[in-house]
Amino acid sequence: MVQKVVVIFSGGMDSFTVLNMAVKDGYEVHALSFNYGQRHSKELDYASRACKILGVAHKIIDISAINELIGGSSLTSDVDIPEGHYAEESMKSTVVPNRNMILLSMAVGYAVSLDANKVYYGAHSGDHDIYPDCRPEFVERMNDVCAIANYEKIEIVSPFLYQSKIDILTAGLNMRLDYGLTWTCYNGREKACGKCGACQERLEAFEKNDCIDPLSYE
Repeated sequence: MVQKVVVIFSGGMDSFTVLNMAVKDGYEVHALSFNYGQRHSKELDYASRACKILGVAHKIIDISAINELIGGSSLTSDVDIPEGHYAEESMKSTVVPNRNMILLSMAVGYAVSLDANKVYYGAHSGDHDIYPDCRPEFVERMNDVCAIANYEKIEIVSPFLYQSKIDILTAGLNMRLDYGLTWTCYNGREKACGKCGACQERLEAFEKNDCIDPLSYE
């Protein structure tokens, strides 16, 4: 039988690359996206379209009620999105408290219900400074917990945990992926802003790979 896996798929370029890796590795892929009350749904729209093109099973789960408990991030509340690189202190306002632990826990439960034994997660080294729940020590501890939290052991797989977004794009370009199917910008306008940390890191990755981003920018 083909092995089932769950991929946490935001619609961004990192999880898009991970999703395609899992498909190309021959798994039966079940993509899982979350509406956690983020300030726009554009990334989810891109996720839905990409999964239809790939023929991948896809669920979008509304957990936006959690913002009654974990609000305050510029990604979920009426707070201005900071401009600048991720290295800048202002980018800490984009941290959603405990987000990835919550999303991973739900994805692991979904994996158990599907008889899958892996959950793919697109954390990478560029996130380490600003997002504590993207760091190796977090993923390692979550793997320890997920080995004993159910009767079935679930492995959290983070293929790019020690690599940068530049490396992710390199891997995706080698797979001939179309990154026009992804959305990264923290703003949900018609075009990407090109100024937020997410846009700047994405544009840097394309520049370092000597490629032009297929998305349109303001």
